[in-house]
Amino acid sequence: MGNAIILGILIVIGFLALRSAAKHFRGEGGCCGGGSSLPPQKKKLSHVRFRKTLEIEGMHCDNCKNSVERAINAIDGAAARVSLKRNRAEVTMDREIPEETLIRAVEQAGFRMKAVKSVS
Repeated sequence: MGNAIILGILIVIGFLALRSAAKHFRGEGGCCGGGSSLPPQKKKLSHVRFRKTLEIEGMHCDNCKNSVERAINAIDGAAARVSLKRNRAEVTMDREIPEETLIRAVEQAGFRMKAVKSVS
């Protein structure tokens, strides 16, 4: 009888763990703030003079992607399109923006920069 109770408890715990893991990988879990945030507004610049590609670590879901886009779009003169699949942000700028400013924005959003590459 005691073994049956223990087995029942383990089955319930296993089910709850699998359900939580499935939510996490769909971007609905609590690790990244959940999937409840709205996508950032698309930012267009009147003229693009510079382009950079940022390689970013730590993005797991659409909420992560949206956080990075919002952080970069908050920089005056910069607009970003983030690819979660490629773990990178394509940043267009209408003026020269120091790499440190872009790195700081990404890191303050909670992610780690791997590389910054200028695009011709």
